[in-house]
Amino acid sequence: MPIPARLTYVLLLLGLPLAGGLGVPLGWEFSIIITSIYDVLILIAMFWDYGRNRPRRVALTPLDPGKLSVGRQNTITIVAQTGTYPAQIRLRDGVPVGWTVTPEPITAQLPPATVQDLTYRVRPEKRGEFPWQRLAVWQLTPWGLAWDHWRVGTPRPVAVYPDLLTLRELSMRLTLEGSGTLRRKRQLAGGTEFTELREYRTGDDPRLVDWKATARRGRPLVRVLEPEQEQTVLILLDRGRLMTGRIQGVTRFDWGLNAALALALAVLHRGDRVGLVGFDRQVSLWLPAQRGTNYLNHLTERSARLQPVLQEPDYVGVMQTVISQQTRRTLVVILTEVIDTTASSELMGALSRLPPRHLPLCVTLKDPLVTQQAHTFSVHPGLAYGRAVAVDLLHQRKIVLTQMQRQGVLVVDAPAHQVSTPLVEAYLRLKARGRL
Repeated sequence: MPIPARLTYVLLLLGLPLAGGLGVPLGWEFSIIITSIYDVLILIAMFWDYGRNRPRRVALTPLDPGKLSVGRQNTITIVAQTGTYPAQIRLRDGVPVGWTVTPEPITAQLPPATVQDLTYRVRPEKRGEFPWQRLAVWQLTPWGLAWDHWRVGTPRPVAVYPDLLTLRELSMRLTLEGSGTLRRKRQLAGGTEFTELREYRTGDDPRLVDWKATARRGRPLVRVLEPEQEQTVLILLDRGRLMTGRIQGVTRFDWGLNAALALALAVLHRGDRVGLVGFDRQVSLWLPAQRGTNYLNHLTERSARLQPVLQEPDYVGVMQTVISQQTRRTLVVILTEVIDTTASSELMGALSRLPPRHLPLCVTLKDPLVTQQAHTFSVHPGLAYGRAVAVDLLHQRKIVLTQMQRQGVLVVDAPAHQVSTPLVEAYLRLKARGRL
């Protein structure tokens, strides 16, 4: 069925002055008949226009979006192809309910005989599998009297994974760093394994000069050192009560999972072994440490099913399991959240069991809104009270993290939506300094 366009409504409304003008000299009965005939002719023209548009419909092909990333703007592409006539269209894709779509709806003016990519962005805020409905299309008819409406495609499921877009960006950055100057600087600064000799360059550490080789060759040579390979990193992902809170529309757990996979990618790129553990009151997922870049796909697929739960995590139990399972020295990274010394006493006690055999790194995912509120001054009593609470929360948090550091625990405290970068950088620093 056609949908009347604005022009049709305007033409129908023009019949009202016609009825009024004829009603005085000819009588209202005759004016109503004339107006009705006029309106029927407009509607007949609209249906005629609608019929003329059927063979002019734009050919639309929605491309498979593949795996979408939670909390990110994912680009969706629809290929539009016109025939010998131009087209004005509106599109509304069948994205799952609750997703943010930009722009909404999609509008385009297409010239004749062209193929054009129409793109828009969606931002899912939950992981899992969701139904994706058919694409709804509206095309303006040649005379502009109606919108021709139809649907394209078939309903299908779509999978939302952790932040795969960030993983791709990080992979490219690590690859560039691995072959660039930054990697060479790291190797010279804190490597432990000899790889080669090369000529001395300005800025090189004089302690790395190989004096025997320099004497033999007659020119200064330095040793290139590379961090030791086959080291182990075990990532513990808390899926307890505090990880259910939402930050920028995404759960703290999802931000933690994104950071965990980003760290896993960096570890695998550096030739080390990485494992992933999800836990609450018990260990719900244990993926043993392995090496090889292909292992990241396995970690992503298995961890994508994890969801946070409203339970208090058993930190002591998971640390006991780690100590019993990990016989060699391991960098144990736990992604969690802290409040104050009372609520975090079990976490601090559990982490204190790891040194000196293992190297613990506690990653906390704070809410940037709390920091913002703590730095916002106001004379309004309610806002002032909220600021006082935020300041106290940040103070208690600082006390907990300071006590952890005194126990030999390394700490990374960053906003949840930005934690991936400082976590990866912390690992690379530890790697370069030979602390693993």
